[in-house]
Amino acid sequence: MRPEGLKTKIFLDSGDPGETRKALEVLGFLDGQTTNPSLIAKNPETAGKKFSQSEIFDFYEKVVQEIFRLIPEGSVSIEVYADSSTSSEDMLKQGRDFFLWLPPSPNSNAGGAHIKYPTTAEGLLAAERSIKEGLRVNMTLCFTQEQAAAVYAATRGAKKGQVFVSPFVGRLDDRGQDGMDLIANIMRMYEQGDGHVEVLTASVRSVGHMHRAIELGSDIITAPLKVLKAWHEGKTEPASEIELKHIPYVELDPGKDWQEYNLQHELTDKGIEKFTQDWNSLITRTITDK
Repeated sequence: MRPEGLKTKIFLDSGDPGETRKALEVLGFLDGQTTNPSLIAKNPETAGKKFSQSEIFDFYEKVVQEIFRLIPEGSVSIEVYADSSTSSEDMLKQGRDFFLWLPPSPNSNAGGAHIKYPTTAEGLLAAERSIKEGLRVNMTLCFTQEQAAAVYAATRGAKKGQVFVSPFVGRLDDRGQDGMDLIANIMRMYEQGDGHVEVLTASVRSVGHMHRAIELGSDIITAPLKVLKAWHEGKTEPASEIELKHIPYVELDPGKDWQEYNLQHELTDKGIEKFTQDWNSLITRTITDK
């Protein structure tokens, strides 16, 4: 069951409903689940198969609906297909369709679908319009405080539970930066605001990431099943011998127009490329083919 006093919501990072069941057995609870094209490509039912464009979206819909039946009051993040040339209009069209895959939870403003858009100019344009239309969004592949400030500004006026931002801490660690510093910096920056954006610590690789995110007051953590299991069992890890570079806090005004922020980051571009490659590996003809 949920540990006493735990305020942070715990999500599973997986595209497999079988893992949802296992997580519920292990933890006794789940507040939500995050999916993406790479995780859907790892679903056991896709092994050795190829799909048409319509078939892969039908499969994705079936997966998230099965997950939602297991956690009917939770949030399930569904990611749009977005490569480097996908327009905000195309993202928004997908977002509208995907949002209807799951009914909103009657007992939670944050329950139901959260549409994942990349934290890019086109993604933020789609998110801005989505919020005005009443959709819930999860801005993914966030790697800088400026990107997080832009998410706050672009979604101004949203209700609590309507907007998540997902900083990817593990991928920053991989390049020698302390990804958890980014969580701390975003949390500190958001203290100035109205709380409409919730911080979702993503790309979690270890129990250490889990503990630090909870200590920092991260609103949500999403992690793979093996990390959630190790955390639940109280396992610890040896201290890393790699010294990570500190990410300093930057004084930013989250009240500016979101288009004034620098949204560029190499890891955002690489993340988009990886997600589209994994998605296209499942289909007989790529989304961009005409």
